[in-house]
Amino acid sequence: MYIVNISKGVLKMNSISITRAAELKPKPQDESNLGNGMYFTDHMFSMNYHSDKGWYDARIVPYGPISLDPASTCLHYGQLIFEGMKGYRANDGRTLLFRPHNNMQRLNASAARMCIPPVDVDFMVNAIAKLVDIEKEWIPRSEGTSLYIRPFIISTDCYIGVQPSESYLLNVILCPLGHYLAGGLKPVRIFVEDEYVRAVKGGVGYAKCAGNYAASLIAQVKAHKLGCAQVLWLDGVNHKYVDEVGHMNVFFVMDGKVVTPELTGAILPGITRDSVITMLKSWDIPVEERLIDIQEIADAAKSGKLEEIFGCGTAAVISPVGELIWGDVEIKAGDGKTGPISRRIYENLTGIQRGVLPDPFGWSFEVK
Repeated sequence: MYIVNISKGVLKMNSISITRAAELKPKPQDESNLGNGMYFTDHMFSMNYHSDKGWYDARIVPYGPISLDPASTCLHYGQLIFEGMKGYRANDGRTLLFRPHNNMQRLNASAARMCIPPVDVDFMVNAIAKLVDIEKEWIPRSEGTSLYIRPFIISTDCYIGVQPSESYLLNVILCPLGHYLAGGLKPVRIFVEDEYVRAVKGGVGYAKCAGNYAASLIAQVKAHKLGCAQVLWLDGVNHKYVDEVGHMNVFFVMDGKVVTPELTGAILPGITRDSVITMLKSWDIPVEERLIDIQEIADAAKSGKLEEIFGCGTAAVISPVGELIWGDVEIKAGDGKTGPISRRIYENLTGIQRGVLPDPFGWSFEVK
């Protein structure tokens, strides 16, 4: 039994009420056609907060609509944060989560920025594990598939006025995911956005809040018109330093070193990013975290020193990049094929996530 303090209240793992769905949904049978975020499991986790009580009423209930007052502040002022994490079915039948404590710590970092009360990390990890255990038959079995886990918190006070809410709703929903890289580990084209701005230092770029993603949509539309899969954002002040790729962090292999933008507060501190850096250092591959001028990348490509580009994140794990489209300039990485470092990271990281390879870093959390 786990007993933890959450704000003013005390919640126990055995105090989570469970209401089973009267009827279970048919599970998708074709795991090659799961898509991303198309199906949702039978149950979800919910918990409420009020400034007078702290977090309370932790419960697992049938998946269904959320009732909100039209004046709920989340709808008008965007006080909404979320996380993204995954569960995996190991070959030996175990259910594994990947670094869930880090996700909950990052949720609290986003909460602090958005004036939302923190959650207890251990309680939430174990509550999510309980929900995943109930829904374990939804975890797909095919290679490259997973169970996506989406915790989110919304403000629920009802008024028209800009101020932090006194009440919140936390939910966790689950959905089976198909192979994100359905075509295999193939490099993609990326559009470099130098007009619109996603985030700046001092803003909310490092937080997983809804507004960050809404602000990125216009550049994504531009990218698709140019036949590009994603957007590479530049910094919001100088419009020249690399930030991140869409919803992924980005890495460059140049002249025998791996370089990635430093965490300035304008980009997301990715858990996959941290995993990649840790893994590279364990292999004695030099890694630099620093400001990277887009012109430096173009010059490295021209001189033949740009060996690889890849993005990383929860969804794709590793996504190789073949070329960047920066205005009239095409920046090609190496020979345009998936590089050896990208492939090695992908194979080792997914091997750990699925329990196929040893986990020397202690990243896997077994659901029991």
